[in-house]
Amino acid sequence: MYQGTVMLDLTGKTAVITGASRGIGKEIAIKFAKQGANIAFLHYMDADNAAATEKELNELGIKAKGYECNVADFEASQAAVEQIITDFGEVHILVNNAGIVRDMLILKMKEADFDAVISVNLKGAFNMIKALYQHFMKKRRGRIINISSIVGLTGNAGQANYASAKAGMIGLTKSVAKELGVRNVTANAIAPGFIKTDMTDGMPEKAREATLAAIPMGRAGLVDDIANTALFLASDEASYITGEVIRVDGGLAM
Repeated sequence: MYQGTVMLDLTGKTAVITGASRGIGKEIAIKFAKQGANIAFLHYMDADNAAATEKELNELGIKAKGYECNVADFEASQAAVEQIITDFGEVHILVNNAGIVRDMLILKMKEADFDAVISVNLKGAFNMIKALYQHFMKKRRGRIINISSIVGLTGNAGQANYASAKAGMIGLTKSVAKELGVRNVTANAIAPGFIKTDMTDGMPEKAREATLAAIPMGRAGLVDDIANTALFLASDEASYITGEVIRVDGGLAM
């Protein structure tokens, strides 16, 4: 019986991760770096956290650099990717994690709040994929990992903008998977459930308790749970998985 160990080695590869100065994005960056990947991460208006993250990543013995970029800006995203390729030489992995929330019932939701969430969460992912599309095609390899959400599958009251963006990311993922599969580029989405972050820690106590009660596993997920899934999808071990949406939610959306 085979008793070997799967290593999920990323040595020599470069990953571009958006929204990685803190939270889930930062944990993914650290997880990848510990497996040997060089890290180019994007942040926006978060200079202090970005500087600390860059320092922490470099101390792991890999090359890491942060870039300030609003991924909702098409030209800025293109420029950032061009600079990353100049600085790192090649990109092997793209993780679209950047996202914002502007929660409100539709009755009270402002158009600007809807547009902002779509622009960052969905258009931002498109902008980054567009910027790296030809690079991946020419190299005939690549991994695209989009951080969606279970609300993109189920919807959620008060999150019409966020759920729409996350559902759109799933459609984007599947479309890109079909376009780039022949070039040995995979595209997959991760749909986190209730994950313990600064955002969920700020929820009203009753809302948090109600959500936890609905999770079959009886606990909130950890950022490490998402990072572990991203690591697998970024590795050679996941080379024949594409167009997939993996729920990491303890059964919440089952």
